[in-house]
Amino acid sequence: MLVENFDNVIKALKARKPFQPFTVELVSGGRFEVDFPDALAIREGVAVFFAPGNVPIFFDHESVSQLIGDQNRSST
Repeated sequence: MLVENFDNVIKALKARKPFQPFTVELVSGGRFEVDFPDALAIREGVAVFFAPGNVPIFFDHESVSQLIGDQNRSST
């Protein structure tokens, strides 16, 4: 995924009002749900999400295969 796409799509998903959880699918096949917007920080193609229990999940634009904003469509 291009850096600009990565940053813009995550920022848009994070800013939705009301916030709706979204899923990050990694190239490796792993997935996790971003369930709280303030638990996610992004900058220049790199992000960290603090999962429940303050477990950090680091990912970048190259490791993401898709960002799933709702059940009916995906954002890539």
